[in-house]
Amino acid sequence: MKEFVNPALVPKVKLYTGEEIPCVGMGTFGSDRFTPDEVSAAVGGAIRCGYRMFDCAACYGNEDQIGEVFHQAFEEGVVERKDLFIMTKVWNDMHDRVEESCRKSIADLQCEYMDMFFIHWPFPNYHAPHCDVDSRNPDSRPFSPEEFLKTYRQCEELVEKGLIRNIGISNMTIPKLEAVLPHMNIMPAACEMELHPCFQQQKLFDYLVAHNIQPIGFMPLGSPQRPERDMCPEDVADLQTPEMKEIAAAHGVHPAVIALKWARQRGQIPIPFSIHEMEYVSNLKAMTEDPLTEEEMSRIATLERNNRLVKGQVFLWEGANDWHDLWDEDGFIVK
Repeated sequence: MKEFVNPALVPKVKLYTGEEIPCVGMGTFGSDRFTPDEVSAAVGGAIRCGYRMFDCAACYGNEDQIGEVFHQAFEEGVVERKDLFIMTKVWNDMHDRVEESCRKSIADLQCEYMDMFFIHWPFPNYHAPHCDVDSRNPDSRPFSPEEFLKTYRQCEELVEKGLIRNIGISNMTIPKLEAVLPHMNIMPAACEMELHPCFQQQKLFDYLVAHNIQPIGFMPLGSPQRPERDMCPEDVADLQTPEMKEIAAAHGVHPAVIALKWARQRGQIPIPFSIHEMEYVSNLKAMTEDPLTEEEMSRIATLERNNRLVKGQVFLWEGANDWHDLWDEDGFIVK
Protein backbone atom coordinates (compact mmCIF):
# COMPACT_ATOMS: atom_id res chain seq x y z
CA MET A 1 0.00 0.00 0.00
CA LYS A 2 1.46 3.33 -1.05
CA GLU A 3 1.75 6.05 1.56
CA PHE A 4 -1.04 8.56 1.00
CA VAL A 5 -1.02 12.28 1.77
CA ASN A 6 -4.55 13.65 1.88
CA PRO A 7 -4.70 16.35 -0.82
CA ALA A 8 -7.03 18.35 1.42
CA LEU A 9 -4.11 18.82 3.82
CA VAL A 10 -1.81 20.25 1.15
CA PRO A 11 -1.97 24.07 1.37
CA LYS A 12 -3.44 25.93 -1.58
CA VAL A 13 -2.30 28.99 -3.51
CA LYS A 14 -4.86 31.38 -4.97
CA LEU A 15 -4.37 32.68 -8.51
CA TYR A 16 -5.59 36.16 -9.47
CA THR A 17 -8.58 34.45 -11.08
CA GLY A 18 -9.66 33.22 -7.66
CA GLU A 19 -8.83 29.60 -8.49
CA GLU A 20 -7.06 27.73 -5.69
CA ILE A 21 -4.34 25.26 -6.68
CA PRO A 22 -1.89 23.03 -4.75
CA CYS A 23 1.23 24.69 -3.35
CA VAL A 24 3.44 21.99 -4.88
CA GLY A 25 3.41 20.02 -8.11
CA MET A 26 5.38 17.25 -9.75
CA GLY A 27 7.63 18.14 -12.65
CA THR A 28 7.95 15.68 -15.53
CA PHE A 29 11.20 16.76 -17.18
CA GLY A 30 13.36 13.70 -17.04
CA SER A 31 14.10 13.10 -20.70
CA ASP A 32 17.87 13.48 -20.30
CA ARG A 33 18.06 10.94 -17.47
CA PHE A 34 14.95 8.76 -17.48
CA THR A 35 12.76 7.03 -20.04
CA PRO A 36 9.19 8.19 -20.73
CA ASP A 37 7.97 4.98 -19.07
CA GLU A 38 9.93 5.77 -15.90
CA VAL A 39 8.56 9.31 -15.79
CA SER A 40 4.97 8.24 -16.42
CA ALA A 41 5.22 5.51 -13.79
CA ALA A 42 6.32 8.15 -11.29
CA VAL A 43 3.31 10.28 -12.25
CA GLY A 44 1.01 7.32 -11.69
CA GLY A 45 2.52 6.67 -8.29
CA ALA A 46 2.35 10.36 -7.38
CA ILE A 47 -1.38 10.56 -8.16
CA ARG A 48 -2.01 7.63 -5.85
CA CYS A 49 0.14 9.24 -3.16
CA GLY A 50 -1.86 12.48 -3.22
CA TYR A 51 -0.28 14.76 -5.85
CA ARG A 52 -2.82 16.80 -7.75
CA MET A 53 -0.66 19.17 -9.84
CA PHE A 54 1.56 18.06 -12.73
CA ASP A 55 3.84 20.16 -14.91
CA CYS A 56 4.27 18.74 -18.42
CA ALA A 57 5.68 19.98 -21.72
CA ALA A 58 5.50 18.86 -25.32
CA CYS A 59 9.28 18.94 -25.70
CA TYR A 60 9.82 16.50 -22.83
CA GLY A 61 8.79 13.71 -25.18
CA ASN A 62 6.62 11.83 -22.69
CA GLU A 63 3.14 13.36 -22.79
CA ASP A 64 1.52 10.40 -24.53
CA GLN A 65 2.82 7.99 -21.88
CA ILE A 66 1.71 10.34 -19.09
CA GLY A 67 -1.68 10.58 -20.79
CA GLU A 68 -2.11 6.82 -20.49
CA VAL A 69 -1.43 7.14 -16.77
CA PHE A 70 -3.97 9.94 -16.40
CA HIS A 71 -6.54 7.91 -18.35
CA GLN A 72 -5.99 4.86 -16.18
CA ALA A 73 -6.37 6.94 -13.00
CA PHE A 74 -9.63 8.40 -14.32
CA GLU A 75 -10.92 4.99 -15.40
CA GLU A 76 -10.11 3.42 -12.04
CA GLY A 77 -11.78 6.24 -10.16
CA VAL A 78 -8.58 7.24 -8.35
CA VAL A 79 -9.25 10.86 -9.32
CA GLU A 80 -11.60 12.79 -11.57
CA ARG A 81 -10.32 15.22 -14.18
CA LYS A 82 -11.49 18.16 -12.09
CA ASP A 83 -9.25 16.99 -9.22
CA LEU A 84 -6.05 17.52 -11.21
CA PHE A 85 -4.32 20.74 -12.20
CA ILE A 86 -2.45 19.87 -15.41
CA MET A 87 0.04 22.25 -17.03
CA THR A 88 1.87 22.04 -20.34
CA LYS A 89 3.79 24.30 -22.70
CA VAL A 90 4.11 25.28 -26.34
CA TRP A 91 7.63 24.59 -27.60
CA ASN A 92 9.70 27.09 -29.54
CA ASP A 93 9.06 25.59 -32.98
CA MET A 94 5.26 25.95 -32.58
CA HIS A 95 4.92 29.66 -31.76
CA ASP A 96 2.98 30.17 -34.98
CA ARG A 97 0.81 27.08 -34.40
CA VAL A 98 -0.18 27.39 -30.77
CA GLU A 99 -3.65 25.84 -31.07
CA GLU A 100 -2.22 22.84 -32.91
CA SER A 101 0.34 22.39 -30.14
CA CYS A 102 -2.29 22.73 -27.44
CA ARG A 103 -4.71 20.29 -29.05
CA LYS A 104 -1.94 17.71 -29.49
CA SER A 105 -0.95 18.01 -25.82
CA ILE A 106 -4.58 17.69 -24.74
CA ALA A 107 -4.94 14.58 -26.92
CA ASP A 108 -1.65 13.08 -25.74
CA LEU A 109 -2.39 13.80 -22.08
CA GLN A 110 -6.04 12.65 -22.49
CA CYS A 111 -7.18 15.49 -20.27
CA GLU A 112 -9.97 17.31 -22.24
CA TYR A 113 -8.61 20.80 -21.46
CA MET A 114 -5.48 22.38 -20.01
CA ASP A 115 -5.51 24.09 -16.63
CA MET A 116 -2.41 26.14 -17.46
CA PHE A 117 -0.72 26.57 -20.83
CA PHE A 118 2.74 28.16 -20.85
CA ILE A 119 4.82 29.76 -23.54
CA HIS A 120 7.91 27.69 -22.75
CA TRP A 121 10.51 30.24 -23.88
CA PRO A 122 9.89 33.85 -24.93
CA PHE A 123 11.39 33.40 -28.39
CA PRO A 124 11.03 30.82 -31.18
CA ASN A 125 14.68 29.73 -30.99
CA TYR A 126 14.54 26.00 -31.56
CA HIS A 127 17.13 23.43 -30.58
CA ALA A 128 17.09 19.71 -31.30
CA PRO A 129 16.48 17.31 -28.40
CA HIS A 130 19.60 16.24 -26.48
CA CYS A 131 21.85 18.67 -28.37
CA ASP A 132 25.13 19.73 -26.77
CA VAL A 133 25.80 23.09 -25.19
CA ASP A 134 27.66 24.41 -28.24
CA SER A 135 24.77 23.76 -30.66
CA ARG A 136 23.40 26.86 -32.39
CA ASN A 137 20.47 27.29 -34.74
CA PRO A 138 21.19 29.85 -37.50
CA ASP A 139 17.52 30.89 -37.41
CA SER A 140 17.68 31.96 -33.75
CA ARG A 141 17.07 35.64 -33.06
CA PRO A 142 16.71 38.06 -30.14
CA PHE A 143 13.47 38.54 -28.24
CA SER A 144 10.83 40.48 -30.16
CA PRO A 145 7.85 41.90 -28.21
CA GLU A 146 5.80 41.84 -31.41
CA GLU A 147 6.55 38.17 -32.07
CA PHE A 148 5.87 37.23 -28.46
CA LEU A 149 2.53 39.03 -28.42
CA LYS A 150 1.54 37.29 -31.64
CA THR A 151 2.08 33.97 -29.84
CA TYR A 152 0.37 35.22 -26.70
CA ARG A 153 -2.71 36.32 -28.67
CA GLN A 154 -3.10 32.74 -29.81
CA CYS A 155 -3.10 31.64 -26.15
CA GLU A 156 -5.79 34.21 -25.38
CA GLU A 157 -7.91 32.69 -28.15
CA LEU A 158 -7.49 29.27 -26.54
CA VAL A 159 -8.97 30.65 -23.31
CA GLU A 160 -11.93 31.99 -25.27
CA LYS A 161 -12.40 28.57 -26.93
CA GLY A 162 -12.31 26.76 -23.59
CA LEU A 163 -9.20 24.74 -24.44
CA ILE A 164 -7.17 26.29 -21.63
CA ARG A 165 -8.15 27.94 -18.35
CA ASN A 166 -5.03 29.94 -17.56
CA ILE A 167 -2.12 31.35 -19.56
CA GLY A 168 1.40 30.99 -18.26
CA ILE A 169 4.71 32.54 -19.23
CA SER A 170 8.16 31.17 -18.56
CA ASN A 171 11.83 32.15 -18.54
CA MET A 172 11.00 35.83 -18.71
CA THR A 173 12.83 38.92 -17.46
CA ILE A 174 11.55 42.23 -16.12
CA PRO A 175 12.47 44.15 -19.31
CA LYS A 176 10.62 41.59 -21.43
CA LEU A 177 7.59 41.74 -19.13
CA GLU A 178 7.55 45.52 -19.21
CA ALA A 179 7.45 45.36 -23.00
CA VAL A 180 4.49 42.99 -23.28
CA LEU A 181 2.27 43.12 -20.17
CA PRO A 182 0.57 46.42 -21.09
CA HIS A 183 -0.60 44.90 -24.38
CA MET A 184 -2.22 41.72 -23.03
CA ASN A 185 -5.99 41.28 -22.93
CA ILE A 186 -5.84 38.34 -20.51
CA MET A 187 -3.10 38.58 -17.92
CA PRO A 188 -0.87 35.57 -17.29
CA ALA A 189 -1.72 33.66 -14.14
CA ALA A 190 1.75 32.27 -13.48
CA CYS A 191 5.38 32.47 -14.53
CA GLU A 192 7.70 29.48 -14.45
CA MET A 193 11.22 30.45 -13.53
CA GLU A 194 14.34 28.91 -12.08
CA LEU A 195 14.16 29.27 -8.29
CA HIS A 196 16.26 27.62 -5.60
CA PRO A 197 18.10 28.81 -2.48
CA CYS A 198 21.24 29.88 -4.36
CA PHE A 199 19.24 31.53 -7.16
CA GLN A 200 16.33 33.41 -5.64
CA GLN A 201 15.69 36.04 -8.37
CA GLN A 202 14.27 38.39 -5.74
CA LYS A 203 13.66 41.38 -8.04
CA LEU A 204 11.81 39.31 -10.64
CA PHE A 205 9.96 37.43 -7.89
CA ASP A 206 8.77 40.70 -6.34
CA TYR A 207 7.82 42.10 -9.74
CA LEU A 208 5.64 39.09 -10.50
CA VAL A 209 3.93 39.17 -7.11
CA ALA A 210 3.24 42.89 -7.54
CA HIS A 211 1.50 42.08 -10.84
CA ASN A 212 -0.53 39.17 -9.39
CA ILE A 213 1.44 36.61 -11.40
CA GLN A 214 2.17 33.46 -9.39
CA PRO A 215 5.84 32.37 -9.43
CA ILE A 216 6.33 28.66 -10.13
CA GLY A 217 9.85 27.47 -9.42
CA PHE A 218 11.57 24.83 -11.49
CA MET A 219 14.83 23.25 -10.32
CA PRO A 220 13.75 23.88 -6.70
CA LEU A 221 16.53 21.62 -5.38
CA GLY A 222 19.27 23.15 -7.51
CA SER A 223 18.71 20.18 -9.85
CA PRO A 224 21.67 17.88 -9.16
CA GLN A 225 20.40 15.68 -12.01
CA ARG A 226 20.02 18.42 -14.62
CA PRO A 227 21.36 17.77 -18.16
CA GLU A 228 25.15 17.75 -18.41
CA ARG A 229 24.99 20.58 -20.97
CA ASP A 230 23.73 22.83 -18.15
CA MET A 231 26.55 22.00 -15.74
CA CYS A 232 29.44 24.43 -15.27
CA PRO A 233 32.44 24.27 -12.90
CA GLU A 234 31.38 27.45 -11.11
CA ASP A 235 27.90 26.14 -10.23
CA VAL A 236 26.99 25.97 -6.54
CA ALA A 237 25.35 22.84 -5.11
CA ASP A 238 22.53 24.33 -3.03
CA LEU A 239 21.89 21.25 -0.94
CA GLN A 240 25.57 20.95 -0.02
CA THR A 241 25.86 24.39 1.59
CA PRO A 242 26.57 24.29 5.34
CA GLU A 243 23.42 26.29 6.09
CA MET A 244 21.11 23.87 4.29
CA LYS A 245 22.80 20.88 5.92
CA GLU A 246 22.54 22.42 9.39
CA ILE A 247 18.86 23.31 9.02
CA ALA A 248 18.13 19.85 7.63
CA ALA A 249 19.89 18.22 10.59
CA ALA A 250 17.81 20.31 12.99
CA HIS A 251 14.63 18.97 11.37
CA GLY A 252 15.92 15.43 10.89
CA VAL A 253 15.35 15.49 7.11
CA HIS A 254 17.28 15.68 3.84
CA PRO A 255 18.30 19.19 2.68
CA ALA A 256 15.97 18.71 -0.32
CA VAL A 257 13.01 18.84 2.07
CA ILE A 258 14.31 22.12 3.49
CA ALA A 259 14.58 23.62 -0.01
CA LEU A 260 10.94 22.76 -0.66
CA LYS A 261 9.74 24.09 2.68
CA TRP A 262 11.59 27.34 1.97
CA ALA A 263 9.97 27.57 -1.46
CA ARG A 264 6.50 27.02 -0.08
CA GLN A 265 6.89 29.50 2.78
CA ARG A 266 8.45 32.12 0.51
CA GLY A 267 5.43 31.98 -1.78
CA GLN A 268 6.48 30.14 -4.94
CA ILE A 269 5.10 26.80 -6.14
CA PRO A 270 7.95 24.29 -6.44
CA ILE A 271 7.69 21.50 -9.02
CA PRO A 272 10.31 18.90 -8.05
CA PHE A 273 10.69 15.61 -9.91
CA SER A 274 11.72 12.17 -8.76
CA ILE A 275 11.04 8.66 -9.97
CA HIS A 276 11.46 7.28 -6.44
CA GLU A 277 8.31 6.96 -4.36
CA MET A 278 10.08 7.62 -1.07
CA GLU A 279 11.40 10.91 -2.44
CA TYR A 280 8.24 12.24 -4.06
CA VAL A 281 6.13 11.32 -1.03
CA SER A 282 8.65 13.11 1.17
CA ASN A 283 8.44 16.15 -1.13
CA LEU A 284 4.66 16.26 -0.74
CA LYS A 285 4.71 15.73 3.02
CA ALA A 286 7.16 18.62 3.32
CA MET A 287 4.26 20.93 2.55
CA THR A 288 2.08 19.67 5.39
CA GLU A 289 4.26 19.49 8.49
CA ASP A 290 7.12 20.99 10.53
CA PRO A 291 7.51 24.45 8.95
CA LEU A 292 10.77 26.38 9.02
CA THR A 293 11.24 29.09 11.62
CA GLU A 294 11.59 32.75 10.70
CA GLU A 295 15.25 32.52 11.63
CA GLU A 296 15.76 29.56 9.30
CA MET A 297 13.99 31.39 6.47
CA SER A 298 16.27 34.37 7.08
CA ARG A 299 19.36 32.16 6.95
CA ILE A 300 18.31 30.69 3.62
CA ALA A 301 17.70 34.20 2.28
CA THR A 302 21.45 34.82 2.70
CA LEU A 303 22.33 31.94 0.34
CA GLU A 304 21.70 33.95 -2.85
CA ARG A 305 24.70 33.37 -5.16
CA ASN A 306 23.16 34.40 -8.51
CA ASN A 307 23.69 30.74 -9.35
CA ARG A 308 21.71 30.36 -12.59
CA LEU A 309 21.86 26.73 -13.69
CA VAL A 310 19.74 26.83 -16.87
CA LYS A 311 21.78 29.31 -18.83
CA GLY A 312 20.16 28.72 -22.23
CA GLN A 313 23.28 28.75 -24.38
CA VAL A 314 21.57 26.72 -27.12
CA PHE A 315 19.12 29.60 -27.72
CA LEU A 316 21.76 32.21 -28.59
CA TRP A 317 21.58 34.02 -31.90
CA GLU A 318 24.31 35.10 -34.28
CA GLY A 319 25.98 38.19 -32.86
CA ALA A 320 25.13 37.47 -29.24
CA ASN A 321 28.03 37.61 -26.82
CA ASP A 322 27.18 34.77 -24.45
CA TRP A 323 24.29 33.37 -22.41
CA HIS A 324 24.09 36.50 -20.28
CA ASP A 325 22.50 38.25 -23.28
CA LEU A 326 19.42 36.03 -22.89
CA TRP A 327 18.62 37.38 -19.44
CA ASP A 328 18.71 41.18 -19.85
CA GLU A 329 20.94 41.55 -16.79
CA ASP A 330 21.66 45.24 -17.43
CA GLY A 331 17.99 46.15 -17.38
CA PHE A 332 17.26 46.24 -21.11
CA ILE A 333 16.41 43.73 -23.83
CA VAL A 334 19.61 42.68 -25.58
CA LYS A 335 19.32 42.70 -29.36
